[in-house]
Formats: sequence, structure tokens, C-alpha cells
Amino acid sequence: MFPQVWLCPLVILLGFLLDLLLGDPHRLPHPVRGMGFLIAQGERILRSLLPGRENLAGTLLVIFIAGIAFTVPGAVLFFAWRVDKWACFLPVASIMAWQVLAARSLRDETMKVYWKLKQEDLEGARKAVSMIVGRDTAHLSVEQVIKAAVETLAENLGDGVIAPLWYLALGGPALAMLYKGINTMDSMIGYKNERYLHFGRTAAKLDDAANWLPARISAGLLIAACPVLGLDRRNAARIYRRDRYKHESPNSAHGEAACAGALQVALAGSAYYRGVLCEKPEIGDKLRPIVIEDIPRAAALMYTAALLFLPIAGLCGFLISLGIAYLERTWCEGWNR
Repeated sequence: MFPQVWLCPLVILLGFLLDLLLGDPHRLPHPVRGMGFLIAQGERILRSLLPGRENLAGTLLVIFIAGIAFTVPGAVLFFAWRVDKWACFLPVASIMAWQVLAARSLRDETMKVYWKLKQEDLEGARKAVSMIVGRDTAHLSVEQVIKAAVETLAENLGDGVIAPLWYLALGGPALAMLYKGINTMDSMIGYKNERYLHFGRTAAKLDDAANWLPARISAGLLIAACPVLGLDRRNAARIYRRDRYKHESPNSAHGEAACAGALQVALAGSAYYRGVLCEKPEIGDKLRPIVIEDIPRAAALMYTAALLFLPIAGLCGFLISLGIAYLERTWCEGWNR
């Protein structure tokens, strides 16, 4: 057995544990914030250099950010590997894995909304939820605030937890960082509005492709997690089959549909974005009213789904590493002959 094949599962496990314990300390530098800065500056420069050619400018920005997001961590990992596989590469790779995961921060940010609502501080809850959603929050009702928090957990399980774990298993931290670069571009410029309809099209399409499989895996995991928490697995599966395409994005409704069915509530629906009403269908059936306690229930469902996927990601990483190590050894033996 080649000892280095255990590196990928260890990196995944250590990264997940670091995220579980530490979350996203706001005072520490974070690569996603660096990517956000580069995206903003790149947009400003490319718009000025290519006026009227927004599609080309946006595509060039995608190429630049994707290249940076992959090559910089790839170079760091390469040199860490050359120094020492276990003493240097393992901790560096594990820290990178921690930085691409967002389970703890998702839970923390939504629980801020929960505690404000428990204190009957609706204004504080609106402010807390405004930090994690793109819709207008100034006039949301208690029910709408709860729905927004639950939807955040359900939708972001895919791109905040499952997709990073998936890409860590497929190609290690460099590929996972590339994914985060794509996802960050979509969150900043992937809007269908006057400013970004053409400029952000490439970023939005690339993000759709990168999240296609993780979104569907996430929904399956949410359904599988229901019996662990005593939630309605059959209704989760039923609503998922019926409502998984009730969104403009090909991926966003998958997690929301499974979560809505598990909790027996209705999610989504119309909302205001920058003062404009966006008509959206509801996802799920309102078998009961959504309540404050549905926020921690959704958080527990998100964590359980992530824990179910952790050994699967570790096994995939192990098998891929084993295959690569075997091919390398076979190639070296053939070369030496």
C-alpha cells in the first residue's frame, strides 16, 4: 500500500474538523475575500478597457480569476509536497480544505437570526438575515425571515459544503479553490439584471455546470438524513421529485425542495430584490406553518447531510489517490526497464 494515498482522506477529514471547530474567523485573512477583491478590481479594469463588449470582458475575467484560484494554491501545495509530504503538505492542504468549507459559518449566521427572533427582535433578525441573502429584508415578516434563513441552509449546503468536499476528493485543495473562485464570481457578477446580464453570463453558466452534480447529491443526502432526525423522509422525496426544477437556476431548488419536504413547510415564493418584485413559485406544501424552531432543525439537517457525505468523499479521494499512485508506480517501473 502506498502511504501517500491516505493523504487525501486525511486532508478532507482535518479540513472538515477545522471548519467544525473554528468556522470562519473574520479577523483572519481568507482566500475568498481575496478573490472578491480581485473580481471587483478586474471588473472595473475590464469594463474600462472593453466598453460595450461585456460578454468578452466577463469571459476574460472568468479566465483570469479561475487561473489565479487554481495556480496559486497549486504552486503552494507543490512546494509543500517537495519539502515534506506529511510535515508540510498535510497541514497546508488541510488549512486550504478548511478555507473552502462553510458548514460552521452557515450554521452560525443562521443561528444569529434564530436568537434575534427568540428575543422578539424582528429588526435585529432582519439585519442578521440581510447578511446571508440577496433579497430586500427591511420589511420582511417573521415568517419571511424564518423562510429566508432556512432557504439559505438548504441551498448553500450544496455550494458551501458538498461541492467543496466533492472537489477536494476529485482533485485536492487546488481544484476545490478553483471551485470557490467560480462560485464567488457567480455570487458577485452572475445576476440576470441590466448590469450583469451579459458581463456575468460566463460566470453564471460555469457555476451552473460546477454545481450540477453537487446540488443533486445534496438533495439526496438531505432526504437520507431525515430518519436520523425524525423528519419526514417520504415527503422530502415526494416534494423533491415534484419541485426540484421550480427555480430559474438549474440547481438552486434541489436542496430547497428536499428541505421543504422534510420540514413539511413551504419555502421560496415571491420576494423583492433591490426594490423590484420577483415572482417565484413556492416550493413544498404548507402542511404546517413555518416556525422559529425550523431554523435549528434545518441546521441539524444540513450538518447531518454533510456528515453522511464525509466518508463518501474520503473514500472517493482514497480511490482516486490509489489509482494515481498505482499508475505512477507502473509508469516508473516500465520506464526503468
